[in-house]
Amino acid sequence: MTNMLNKMGKYTDLIGAAVVVLVVVMLIVPLPSWLLDLMITLNISCALAIVVVTLYVKKAVEFSVFPSLLLITTLFRLAINISVTRLVLLHGDAGHVVEAFGKFVIGGNIVVGLVIFLILVIIQFMVVTAGAGRVAEVGARFTLDAMPGKQMAIDADLNAGQITEDEARKRRKEIAEEADFYGAMDGASKFVKGDAMAGVVITLINLIGGIVIGVMMQKREFGDAVQHFSLLSVGDGLCAQIPALLISVATGIIVTRSGDDKDLGNQVVGQISKQHRAPMVAGVVICFFALIPGLPKIPFLVIGGLFIYAGRRLTKTAATELAAAEAAKVDAAALPAAPVAPRDQVAEALNLDPLELCIGFGLVPLVDGSAGGSLLQRVSAVRRQIAAEVGTIIPSVRIHDELGLQSHEYSVKVRGTEVTRGQIMAGHQLALDPGDAFGTLDGIPTTDPAYGMAAVWITDAQRAEAEALGYTVVDAESVVVTHLTETIRRHTADLLTRQDVRMLIESLKEHNQAVVEEVIPDLLSVGELQRVLQALLREGVSIRDLGAIVEASGDRARVTRDPELLAEYARQALGRTIVSPYLDAERTLRAITLDPTLEQEVSDSIAQTPDGEYLAMDPSRAQALVHQLSNHVEQAVSRGRRPVLICSSRVRRHLRRLCEQALPQLSVCAYNEIAPGIGVETIGVVNA
Repeated sequence: MTNMLNKMGKYTDLIGAAVVVLVVVMLIVPLPSWLLDLMITLNISCALAIVVVTLYVKKAVEFSVFPSLLLITTLFRLAINISVTRLVLLHGDAGHVVEAFGKFVIGGNIVVGLVIFLILVIIQFMVVTAGAGRVAEVGARFTLDAMPGKQMAIDADLNAGQITEDEARKRRKEIAEEADFYGAMDGASKFVKGDAMAGVVITLINLIGGIVIGVMMQKREFGDAVQHFSLLSVGDGLCAQIPALLISVATGIIVTRSGDDKDLGNQVVGQISKQHRAPMVAGVVICFFALIPGLPKIPFLVIGGLFIYAGRRLTKTAATELAAAEAAKVDAAALPAAPVAPRDQVAEALNLDPLELCIGFGLVPLVDGSAGGSLLQRVSAVRRQIAAEVGTIIPSVRIHDELGLQSHEYSVKVRGTEVTRGQIMAGHQLALDPGDAFGTLDGIPTTDPAYGMAAVWITDAQRAEAEALGYTVVDAESVVVTHLTETIRRHTADLLTRQDVRMLIESLKEHNQAVVEEVIPDLLSVGELQRVLQALLREGVSIRDLGAIVEASGDRARVTRDPELLAEYARQALGRTIVSPYLDAERTLRAITLDPTLEQEVSDSIAQTPDGEYLAMDPSRAQALVHQLSNHVEQAVSRGRRPVLICSSRVRRHLRRLCEQALPQLSVCAYNEIAPGIGVETIGVVNA
C-alpha cells in the first residue's frame, strides 16, 4: 500500500489533469450505469473526506487548496448530474445508486422525496451557504485591513531583536497566505450557492422532461411515467444534494476556524471543559423540565443526569489540576535560587545600548499598544527612514522608563550618555509657526525641541483655530518622534561601528566584489574606512553609494592614509549627491563665497603637524569671519533661500570646523564638488 501511494505521489500533476479531463468527458460522452454508480459513490466519499479534513486542520491556511478543490468538486458534481439526466431521459434508468436513493431512502414515496430534497436545498442555500459566504466575505475584508498592522508588528519585533530575519520572513509569508486564502474563499463560496440553485433546476428538468418523454416517446401510462421518473429525479437530486451539503458544511467549518493551533474536536472539548459549571446548570434545568405536566419524564431525567455527572467530573478534574499547579509553585518557591555569578552581574552591568529613549512614567501609554500608543511602530519606521537616507545601519532603540525623569519628560542617550532632553505637556499639542502664520494663539510659549523654533503648547480644542491661522500642529507623540529622529541624524557618525562597516562591506561585495577585493584590506583597513565614513556622516553626507566611496578612497590610499583627506576625495566622487538637496527648481545653487584675499588668509593659517592639519587663525579674525558669514546666512534664509558656502578644497574642512558650532546647518562645499550642468548664483561674499 505504501509503495502504491509513493508511486502515485510521483504523478500527482497527471492525476489532477486527469480529473479535469474526466469532468469534461462526462459532460460530453454518455457513461454506462455501472460507471455512473462508481462516480456517485466517489462524489459522496470525497465530500465526506473533505469534511473530516476540515475538522482536523489546526489553521485554515493549512488547507489553502480548499477553494480550488471546491471548484473541482462542484464541476464534478454537475457533470454527474448531466450524466444522470442523459441516462434518465434516454433509457429511463440511472443506475443502482440513484434507484436505491429513490426507493429505499425515501421509501418510494414521491411526496416524501420532494419534501426531503427541498429541505436539504433550503438548509444548504439559506443556512449553511449564506452563513459561510458572509463569514468568508467579512474574514477577507478584516484580513486585508489587518495586514499593515501585522506587517508593522513583525518589523517592530525584528527591529527589537525578538525574532530573526528568517522568522520574520516566515511570518510575512503566513500573513500573505492567509490574505490569499480568505480572498479566494470569498469568491469560492459563490460556487456552492450556484450549485444549490443548479440542483433545483436540474431536478425540475429531469422530472418534467422524463414525464414528457415517458408519455410521448416511450408510450408509458401517465401515472406510471410520473411514478418512475419522479423517483429517479428525486433520487438524483438527493445523490447530488447530500455531497453538496457536506461541502457546504466543510466551507462553513474552515472559514469559522479561529483560536489556538488545535483541531476542532480538541478546541471544543478543551474550551467547554474550562467552564465546568455550565453542564451542571444545564443538567439541573433539563431535570426541572421533567416536572412540567405533559412532557415525557425519562428523556429529560436521563439527559439531565448525564449533564450533571459530566459537570461534577469536570469540577473534580479542575480542582485536581489547580492543586497540582499550587503544589508546583510551592516546590519552586522552596528551591534555593540559583546563584548568580559575579562575572554575570559585571557583564550585565557592562552592556551598553547604542541608542536609548528614556521616558517618564507619564509617557508610558505612548508605548503601550493596548492603550492606543504607537511609539514603537513609529520608532521602527524612523530607523528604516534614516537608514534609507544615509545608507548606514541604525541600531535598535531601547525604550524604557527612568525614575530620574519627570512625569512627561524624556531623554535620548547615545552609548549610555545623554545627548538631549525634552518635555511635553499632557493633554496639549504643539503649534509651530512656519513663518507665514497670521495672528497669535493663547497658550504656553515654548521652543520646539527638535529644531529650536518658537512654538506654543495649545489644548486639543484649539487645534482647528491654530490650523486656520496657518500654524503647523503636531501631537505629543510626534514631538518625541521628531526630536528622536533629528537626534539620530546628528549622531549617525557616533553610531557607526566597525562591525556595521564590515556588514556594509559584505553587502557591497555581493554586487561589486572587484572594488572590495582590490581596496580592502590591502589598501585600507576596516577601521580606516570606518573613519572615512564617519567623517562623511558627521557632515550629513549619505554613504548609500558605498562603492563610489571605496573606489575614491582606494585610488588615493596609495598617496595618503589620512581619513580626513580620503573623506575629501570621497566627497568629490559624491558631488552630485552632496549638492542635490540645495538646488532649486532651475538646478541652481545659491552660494556664499569668500573674498579671495580672505580665503588666502585662511589657507595660509593652516598649520601642518605630525597629528595632521589644523587651522591656526587669529581668534579675533576667525570670530569676525563667522559673524559676517552668519549675517549672510540670516539674510538668505529670510528671503526663503537655503545657502551653501563654497570655497576651495584646501580650506573646506577647516572652514566647516570653524563655523559648525555657530552654524551647524550650513553646508560647506568645495568648487570641485559641483558637477557640470549645475548653475551657481552668488548671493553673498564674505569680505576680509
